[in-house]
Amino acid sequence: MDALTLLLNRRSLPKMTSPAPLGEDLDNILRAGLRAPDHGGLTPWRFIVSHGDGVQKLADILAEAARADGASPEVIDKANKAPFRAPMVITVVAKVAEHDKVPQIEQYLSAGCAAQAMQMAAIAQGYAGFWRTGSWAYHSVVREALGVRGDDMIVGFLYLGTAACREAKVPERDVSRYVEYL
Repeated sequence: MDALTLLLNRRSLPKMTSPAPLGEDLDNILRAGLRAPDHGGLTPWRFIVSHGDGVQKLADILAEAARADGASPEVIDKANKAPFRAPMVITVVAKVAEHDKVPQIEQYLSAGCAAQAMQMAAIAQGYAGFWRTGSWAYHSVVREALGVRGDDMIVGFLYLGTAACREAKVPERDVSRYVEYL
């Protein structure tokens, strides 16, 4: 698949099954994330891969966060099931640093670009994926369990696997509604 076709037809698929990308495929995905724009060469990212037993560990962390909030059994169950929407979840963390020329917002955006690049690399290799953030990304229990400290931030959970549903048509958008020229 050529790059322009990939970018113009990007689609999140909510239902995935095994196999997850492993070996060289996973390495390509992670390396694509490391190619994100990186002003100052700060490499402001960290990727936490949950696969196999790791998916259950992530589920346990989310369920613990729900319990810490005093959530209902239904919400706790939903949190516990969330990571199992795909056989792999990569948590993308922005690792920010004080820098006189690179503000934190650029470092957060760089981590977001890394997540997008990894999703595109997965799709280019025949996998499916979606990027979800949600309230768990900001929860103190989740942050602590994943070693996210200070101004660092989870920018998203990248779910990866093999499509278990049909792709819907990519919606066409009228470019003129979103673009202005000076």
